[in-house]
Amino acid sequence: MPERKPILRPFARKRASLFPPVIGCDEVGRGALCGPVVVCAVWFEPEALPKGVLGRLDDSKRIDHAEREQLYPLIAKAARISFAARSARYIDVYNIRNATLQAMTQAVTRLEIDAPVRIDGIDVPRGLAGDALAVVKGDGKVPQIAAASIMAKVLRDRLMARLAQRHVHYRWEQNAGYGTKAHRDAIVTHGHTRHHRRSFGDLFELLAGDKAMVALDAE
Repeated sequence: MPERKPILRPFARKRASLFPPVIGCDEVGRGALCGPVVVCAVWFEPEALPKGVLGRLDDSKRIDHAEREQLYPLIAKAARISFAARSARYIDVYNIRNATLQAMTQAVTRLEIDAPVRIDGIDVPRGLAGDALAVVKGDGKVPQIAAASIMAKVLRDRLMARLAQRHVHYRWEQNAGYGTKAHRDAIVTHGHTRHHRRSFGDLFELLAGDKAMVALDAE
C-alpha cells in the first residue's frame, strides 16, 4: 500500500509574523437538524501562540475530535475568546441565516476589542461597523477564523453530548445533531424534541404522513 501523505495545515509553512492580529469569527451547527448554532469570535497575536499551535490550526471539520480537544485549551490560554449562540426555537422564528449573523455580531461585540474582523463565509453582519470582511473558506486563510471554528465546534459538541444523555435515541453524542441515518430514523420512530428545528424542510419531510409521531417537548 502507498504511504499515506500527512495533511498539510494551511498555516504550517508560514511565519506567524505574516498574519495580523485580527478578530476571527466562525459558526458551527448551521446545517444541523437540531441544537443551537454556536458562534465563536477569537483574537490573538499569532506570534503569541504556544509553539506548534499555529501549524495545527485548520477548519474544524478537517481535524479529528482528539486534536480539537487538545487545541481547545491551548487556544483559550493564548487568545481572547467570546461565544454566542441561538437556540433551535430562535432559529425557527428568525431563520438560520439571521440567527447566525445575530450571534456573530454578539460574539464579536462581547470581545470589546478594536481590531479588524474577518468572518468565514460570504456575509458580514449589519451590526458590525468598521473593518469587517467576509472571507470565503476563511478557516484555511485566517488563523483566527480557524481557531474560532475549532473552539465553536468543541463547545457545541460538548453541549450536544450533554443533551444526548436526556434524549438517548438520537445519538447526538455521535452526530452532534446532524442528519445522519441513525438520527433521521430516530426522528421517524420517536418524534421530535424541543431541540429540533421544526422549520427545517428535511425535518418536516420526516414527520409528514406519520400519524404516530409524538412531540417530546415536555421534559
